[in-house]
Amino acid sequence: MTGLSLSEVLGELRELEDPHMRVVNEKRGDGHAVNLSSLRAFAKQLGTQHELALDLWATGDSAAKLLSTLLCCPRALKFSDLDAMLRTAETPKVRDWLVNYVVKKSPHCETLRAAWLMDPDPVVASAGWMLTTTRVVKDPDGIDLAGLLDVIEAEMKSAPELLQWAMNECLGNIGIKHPAHRSRAIGIGERLGVLKDYPTPPNCTSPFVPVWVAEVVGRRERQQGHW
Repeated sequence: MTGLSLSEVLGELRELEDPHMRVVNEKRGDGHAVNLSSLRAFAKQLGTQHELALDLWATGDSAAKLLSTLLCCPRALKFSDLDAMLRTAETPKVRDWLVNYVVKKSPHCETLRAAWLMDPDPVVASAGWMLTTTRVVKDPDGIDLAGLLDVIEAEMKSAPELLQWAMNECLGNIGIKHPAHRSRAIGIGERLGVLKDYPTPPNCTSPFVPVWVAEVVGRRERQQGHW
């Protein structure tokens, strides 16, 4: 589906809106009212259209920005483009899709990770921690895990909520993926008590790091023992 103008694409997005979904999403801090499966299907019909993606992002509309992340060409975006996009992402879902679907595919990913990790804006810094967690899990060579634990131990307790969640995610994954640092990661979680009392539904794993690490590692050990 090529050749649609910006106004036509925006019209299609409006057709996909569900007022009830907007109410649900707004409670989570998101501003879109489009079912994400429908949005992905629409993006698949459109295919990669980089200029249209830039125009969609410029509208400021949350659904348009989500669609933009699926239509753009990540390698065509400069460091400054991606930095500016993150700072204007505005909602959690848009930031999440931007980081996962665009930044991670960019040749500037590692440079952005290092820059954002040290940014004074906690929203930007949380994106840096998201990318750092990906390195911790998938490509830890060159990552100073002990240094990350030092920062988490010193700063996570008092960090703003979004940044605290991102740092906690990194702490948990260090404990899960890196046995040499597991004991310290669990100890930091125990001392700081971050998310210790977070309400966790039945059959879900608590985000409190000592519980989370024990559950995931124990499950894997049981699976290995079964085989």
